[in-house]
Amino acid sequence: MHMQTVHQVSEITSVSVRTLHHYDQLGLLKPSQVTEAGYRLYDDKALKRLQSILIYRELGFPLKEIRAILDDPAYDPREALARQIQLLESQRKRLDGIIAFARDMEKQGEIRMDFQVFDKSEQEKLQAEAKEKWGSTAAWQGWEQQGAKHSHQQQVQDGNRLLAKLAAIGALREKGPDAPEVQQEVAALQQLITDCFYPCDKETLRGLGQMYVMDERFARNIDKAGGEGTAQFASQAIEVYCR
Repeated sequence: MHMQTVHQVSEITSVSVRTLHHYDQLGLLKPSQVTEAGYRLYDDKALKRLQSILIYRELGFPLKEIRAILDDPAYDPREALARQIQLLESQRKRLDGIIAFARDMEKQGEIRMDFQVFDKSEQEKLQAEAKEKWGSTAAWQGWEQQGAKHSHQQQVQDGNRLLAKLAAIGALREKGPDAPEVQQEVAALQQLITDCFYPCDKETLRGLGQMYVMDERFARNIDKAGGEGTAQFASQAIEVYCR
């Protein structure tokens, strides 16, 4: 059986010796063997456990929770790895969204937007109104299956991304609603809604475009994000796209 010293494990994994000692003290990663001289030695099984620990740490799991997961008699390494991959992909999607949001802000130059549009009570009020109006539609059912399951923080972040995209459309209003670059942004808006909220076909998008100007709360906040006239222009651009 091939054994590695704590210093060798530290070099291989870039985990400090101090951290490995800490994991030992917590019972999270015990050395496979301790020599008479007190040297900690780790075999391949221990290194595999360390790999799992590092992935869970990357996902933000507390050390005590990681220990409970790994020490559970029902722990299945293959099943756990599949779950870790799923969580990592979800984390990547979230980061991609944050990057897209930041790029939209960067394109606009001077940042003069307040993205905390609705507090939780206002958001719940809007959702109740929306359910009463659209509860039987495929879009609303898609929202309940997808978007409504997100945390409030995630919903706010999704709302921020939506406003940023509408502001990016508004920034192009001098080009006219049928300009190719404007239509490209509308297509990106449709995809964003599908990714964050519910499946958004052209019929659904057209209805949203109309709501952006008919509902004064949406129009006010869209204009606040992108400047006066953003809601009206976005609505026109969406109408062109959906023809």
